[in-house]
Amino acid sequence: MKTWPRIDLPKVSVTFPRLKLKCTSGELPGASKDWRAYVCGITPYDATHLGHAATYLTFDLINRYQRYMDSTVNFVENVTDVDDPLLERAIRDSQNWENLANDQISLFTEDMQALRILPPKNLVSVTEAMELIKSAISKLHSSGLAYVLDGDIYFKIEDHLGSLPLQLEEALRIFGERGGDPSREGKRHPLDPLLWLAHRPGEPKWEFELGAGRPGWHLECSVIALENLFVGKDNSARTTCIELQGGGSDLIFPHHFMSGVLAKALTGIEFAAAYVHTGMVGLDGEKMSKSKGNLVFVSKLLQEGIDPMVIRYALLNSHYSEDRMWTASLINQSEERVSRLRQTLSRNEVLAPQNFLHDLASMLSVDLDTVKVLESLDAWASINLQNQTPDNQFEVVNPGEISRFLDGLLGLAL
Repeated sequence: MKTWPRIDLPKVSVTFPRLKLKCTSGELPGASKDWRAYVCGITPYDATHLGHAATYLTFDLINRYQRYMDSTVNFVENVTDVDDPLLERAIRDSQNWENLANDQISLFTEDMQALRILPPKNLVSVTEAMELIKSAISKLHSSGLAYVLDGDIYFKIEDHLGSLPLQLEEALRIFGERGGDPSREGKRHPLDPLLWLAHRPGEPKWEFELGAGRPGWHLECSVIALENLFVGKDNSARTTCIELQGGGSDLIFPHHFMSGVLAKALTGIEFAAAYVHTGMVGLDGEKMSKSKGNLVFVSKLLQEGIDPMVIRYALLNSHYSEDRMWTASLINQSEERVSRLRQTLSRNEVLAPQNFLHDLASMLSVDLDTVKVLESLDAWASINLQNQTPDNQFEVVNPGEISRFLDGLLGLAL
């Protein structure tokens, strides 16, 4: 699948400290020339909302930072272009499901480009990876790790329950709420994840030696990540398949747990060294969700004439791992703060504290503290716009250096 256009990062003359993230589980590896990351992509049944944008912005920051650390970043993202929500909306709107998916994928890539999100090296759809998925299921089945139930194929999860990230009772509840079927009769264990759904009338299907149908959710990501990131003869010395698995906090369980287990079953080693998750975005005090009808879409904000850099700035003004609320006032405040930065950067010379960019990089290196970075930029802009005379710890600098830093590390092209 074609990604959106590549963005060249400007040269920044700063020594970057090692990036330290508070991972949901695992630990981010140290300096590495070969850095592999997988981020779960969209199910294209609707446009990109701010929850999506906040997630992809977070991993864009990590991607950018690692590149400035001189790592070769191999970043892969998937698109779940065949799944229940997509098929349900296609039926509701009397629309071909493939056309709906393609329309929403195009809108998603336009939104990502507007927000200056670096494109993944590989953007892979589930339908493109179908043969790989079937091959993985066959491997699991022939190894005795999967079984057939009324044409559907399930993975045997029982040997992996010791690594559950929560209590079994809670896991069963969440599993049922997020696409699982813990109460289905005949399953070996209630948490067994679906690998292959036997063909249902009116749904798309792919022929398969174990029965026609379509894949389950969790295995798709395992297979796409392994095919694009865990390949080549260099893998023999690796203790994990990839360095980083990322996504929203709603994916911690069951999706990331299940996809990690399935990847380990296919390779014999742990899937990711570190798992990093972003908080949820609400609206005016309420959870933002499709069922509530209160999703805020990036494309709509852009159509209203809101500067994409203002949207990006507003999302940077909260810590990535915390749940946050979106309000109309947030846009207004961000417009004002972006305007002040642009005014300051338009000058021929500006005053800045000594080692200003190094200090900003250090703030960013500590769990992507963008809030602290933006506060420091606010204070810097105020000193210059108010023509203050600071102490001798300040120096005259070229605003172009600061502009390149903001573009390269924060993705703010001002």
